[in-house]
Amino acid sequence: MTVSFTTDRMLNFGDCDISGTAYFPAYLNILNGVVEEFWTKIGYPWHEIIWKERWGTPTVHLSCDFSKPSFFGDKLTFRLTVIKVGKSSVRLSHAIYCGDEPRWSGEQVLAASWLDKHTSMQWPDDVKAKLESFLAPATPERRPVQAQT
Repeated sequence: MTVSFTTDRMLNFGDCDISGTAYFPAYLNILNGVVEEFWTKIGYPWHEIIWKERWGTPTVHLSCDFSKPSFFGDKLTFRLTVIKVGKSSVRLSHAIYCGDEPRWSGEQVLAASWLDKHTSMQWPDDVKAKLESFLAPATPERRPVQAQT
């Protein structure tokens, strides 16, 4: 079973355009808050790693697919899943629902970075271990079955 971080967000008036439909830049701002909450939940709040330890997790890649509009007042459930942990990066999968209905999804890559030098860094061992504890289980490789002759 996949270990995911799940949290809810209300789609507020300021997140929508004049028609009451979610405005996609607001979605990304909400997503950033969800990612920040994930880091806090696993024991590495951004205000501590940024101000005290001087490292951060900037987004270096982001892709999104929007399947159905959301509207002012919708309660959205964000499911964050760690799908790969590298030496200095982590790939996240995001699935966003309203009830049981998918609304949008995305993939994001964060890179560990020294803030003062603006260079990448390797994950500290404890951070890497914590991220790996959230890894989705690997799917078995499927190979075609050869017919017997």
